[in-house]
Amino acid sequence: MGWPEQLPLFPDTPASTSALQPAPQPRAEHAVATACPPALPHNARWREVRAAQQTIGYVLQRSRRKSIGLTINDDGLQVTAPNWVTLGQIDATVVEKAPWILGKLRIRQARQQHLATADTLWQNGGTIPYLGRRIVLKLDGMQKTPVFQGAPFAPEHGNVLSLPLPADADRNRVRDSVHSWLQQQALAWFGQRLQHFLDASQLTIRRWRLSSAATRWGSCSSDGNIMLNWRLIHFEHDIIDYVIAHEIAHLREMNHSKDFWREVGLILPGFERSRNALRQHDPGSLPLL
Repeated sequence: MGWPEQLPLFPDTPASTSALQPAPQPRAEHAVATACPPALPHNARWREVRAAQQTIGYVLQRSRRKSIGLTINDDGLQVTAPNWVTLGQIDATVVEKAPWILGKLRIRQARQQHLATADTLWQNGGTIPYLGRRIVLKLDGMQKTPVFQGAPFAPEHGNVLSLPLPADADRNRVRDSVHSWLQQQALAWFGQRLQHFLDASQLTIRRWRLSSAATRWGSCSSDGNIMLNWRLIHFEHDIIDYVIAHEIAHLREMNHSKDFWREVGLILPGFERSRNALRQHDPGSLPLL
């Protein structure tokens, strides 16, 4: 089933950039570190290619997809390519997209240096943001399922999330396990808040689902379908409520006119603080808050 006429959360941003305004990019065109990550995914390899600006390293994975895909995550540049595409063609794509790649890598590097989270996030004792608080990861191979030692949707700083993984688990396994748990929490919490605002507004939707979009926090279609980015679960309650209120307002106003923003204010008075706070973050960069 399609999702026609989806509206991004912040529509004034050019299509070639994130739907949110990311952190300012450094002015100096200094070289960006692109070191091989400590662990590579299964069947992945590390490659380096010389672009006009500098040498760019990236993790390459082959897949059944029909085109070359470029993404920036915790490990830097990830390239996914069909099996029939040659290494030369892949390298040429990286060189062609070098300005975009290096711009994204500079933003990522600045955030990592500021928060010092890159090396400690996905391991025993690492911390992650959950509902506006920093919780601690504990790897426990004796467990069968993840266990959160705190109030499920009212965490405190330092609450522990125990994962059923050995203490020396590969960082990719830790990351995947954490993401899976966060998505389960997002599904439950977003569903509760969505129903709360729908009841208060006397509105109904066709359905809703989680998204993994790298450039938008939410969307609403003309036929009443809502998508909410699961990474919102990193933020405090007020910000999640703002995104939900924003999408519900589109059920009455499929635009971003003054009437639309008036509708958002009726659903969630004082939403402006949360809107302004969310503009500082890019979904594709989280959880480097």
